[in-house]
Amino acid sequence: MTLINQGEYQDPWRGDGEMGEAPWLHPTAIIRNTEVGAWTAIGPRCEVFDSVIGDWTYLVKDNQLFNAEIGKFGNIASNVRINPTNHPFWRATLHHFTYRSRSHRMGVEDDAEIFEWRREHRVTIGHDVWIGHGAILLPGVSVGLGGAIGAGAVVTKDVAPYTIVAGNPARPIRRRVTEEVEAALRRIAWWDWPHDRLTAALPDFRALDAAGFAARHDPDR
Repeated sequence: MTLINQGEYQDPWRGDGEMGEAPWLHPTAIIRNTEVGAWTAIGPRCEVFDSVIGDWTYLVKDNQLFNAEIGKFGNIASNVRINPTNHPFWRATLHHFTYRSRSHRMGVEDDAEIFEWRREHRVTIGHDVWIGHGAILLPGVSVGLGGAIGAGAVVTKDVAPYTIVAGNPARPIRRRVTEEVEAALRRIAWWDWPHDRLTAALPDFRALDAAGFAARHDPDR
């Protein structure tokens, strides 16, 4: 057997530089008009436009995001597409020459109404959401706090908080936690904790399930 390490690949989780307050951005990523928080990472060949990415959220690689707002501690696997732009299906043609007319040298300005229509259908994703490999989130959907989206899912409707969905179209599978535990986690709001408090609580994050963590840290108990 021969151990082979061929090619260059930068990954902050495998020692290619440490993550920190400044975002970790792979040199092949394309990012435009986007706000990026602290402790974030955007991996190889990601394309991110007109979006907001909250603290601690990471995009593994080959992701495409447009007009999306992602909360803190987002977990986005590779090849995920968020908010693929719709075409004006009510017109005689779906082709973009009708609204990208300048590119086709038609002598008129681009159709601003179509681009505004697309911006109105923003995708919103809560804190601590996981999105599996190859999932697609269609324009205008929202994913609640703590939601989980299975690999390859096509999300056409809103996802309730702490709910696991999968399939095409995506359908609810089960809740991640009970409503009682969800309420406690909301009171704890660990996603707003500073770095030192997260570090101090790391043993509990590792050793306890969600219910146990909620029982130990709920301020109302």
